[in-house]
Amino acid sequence: MEKIKLDIVALSHSVTQSHNYAVVLGEEDGNRRLPIVIGGFEAQAIAVAMEKMSPNRPLTHDLFRNTLESFDIILTEIVINNLLDGIFYAQLICEKNGEKFEIDSRTSDAIAMAVRFECPIYTYEFIMETAGVVLEDSEGTISAASKRESPPQKKLLSEYSLADLTTMLEKVLADEDYEKAARIRDELNNRK
Repeated sequence: MEKIKLDIVALSHSVTQSHNYAVVLGEEDGNRRLPIVIGGFEAQAIAVAMEKMSPNRPLTHDLFRNTLESFDIILTEIVINNLLDGIFYAQLICEKNGEKFEIDSRTSDAIAMAVRFECPIYTYEFIMETAGVVLEDSEGTISAASKRESPPQKKLLSEYSLADLTTMLEKVLADEDYEKAARIRDELNNRK
């Protein structure tokens, strides 16, 4: 299976789960996004590494990085390799003395490690089809979130009624499509 390279494009509070966060991964050569809900500690671990902060004592992910490096193990990439019942699964792809091996990982931990090792993040097409969302195009229309849905008629948000926007907002929040939810919320606020 061909891998799709992803970059971290956002880290924010989860709209649907109050004490959680969302890390949004963006397709490097496309306009799809993969939002993943993560816990507060994992969000902090990712943010600390992204901002190149140095805490007084090593965080758990720093300890694990130091341990791998002490044993001459290199983290070459992480792969978000499955999605079952709304839960993402990931693997750390490591190398030691030219031999590659995989370590099962929670996706949030894998992303925190990828930031520390500055290694690429990948996933597969079937995951992007299932959980990926498509950005709004330059004309402000919303595109289909994935191939599994029939594409909606391209329509500007300003053309929807308040009731339709409210219903749409509830649906995208349930689907954890935060980018679309923010655009709909902004349209609702503009009409007040």
